[in-house]
Amino acid sequence: MSRIAFVLINALACLSGSVMADGVTGEAGPGFSYQPREPSGSGYQTRPVPYLDLDWGELSLGSDDGMTWDALSASGLSVGPFVNYLPGRTANGQLQGLRDVPDRAVTGGFVQYAPADFWRVFAFVGQTVGRRGRGALGRVGGEVGYPLGGAMIGSNNLTAHFANARHNQTFFGVDDDEARASGIAPYSAGGGLQKVTLSQNFEFPLAPDWSLLSSASWTHLKGSAAQSSIVKAVGARRQGEVQAALAYKFE
Repeated sequence: MSRIAFVLINALACLSGSVMADGVTGEAGPGFSYQPREPSGSGYQTRPVPYLDLDWGELSLGSDDGMTWDALSASGLSVGPFVNYLPGRTANGQLQGLRDVPDRAVTGGFVQYAPADFWRVFAFVGQTVGRRGRGALGRVGGEVGYPLGGAMIGSNNLTAHFANARHNQTFFGVDDDEARASGIAPYSAGGGLQKVTLSQNFEFPLAPDWSLLSSASWTHLKGSAAQSSIVKAVGARRQGEVQAALAYKFE
């Protein structure tokens, strides 16, 4: 994930120009995640994950949304382009015999309505850019925050993820050659709803400008992804993820 931050921060620096003179606001810091190592849930791994929630004028950089630009913004409604990072897959262990999937970028557009700091609804639609063709994907969801007392803050996020057949085939499909090499039955993935994710987040103040952030997420694969022969053989329809980060607040 440190490479994600490096790519997005450098892209943001190139695009922001005079906007960066306005100063940076938000939070950022080091963190880690215990998460599925690839979308079918064939295993878990612990990896460093920087926490990013930064704004430079109309430009933003976030751990979940990537880099966004509010090209149009009025009364809490924002519309604009985004660029994000999609990790790939190394086909080893239980996935031996399947194809590796390289890391790729995702580019597209978003619309968000956030009339207050403590809640928002959003939709992102984009396509992957890189090797193995282009797939379309999107997500629609909402987030609400609330005080918990003692300056602690909680929030919940519910997001539905969608993908076309080409994108789902990349991670959940198995062609005849892969089936022979891996022993996993052939499968042709379709498009539609891919998964639903619910997240519970907490922020605990530690010192002036410093906070401890924690997050627990539950993901349920749906539709064609859930029916994949990879998921049935070595993966899991229901997956979890835990994250923690130490963040500094920029004002």
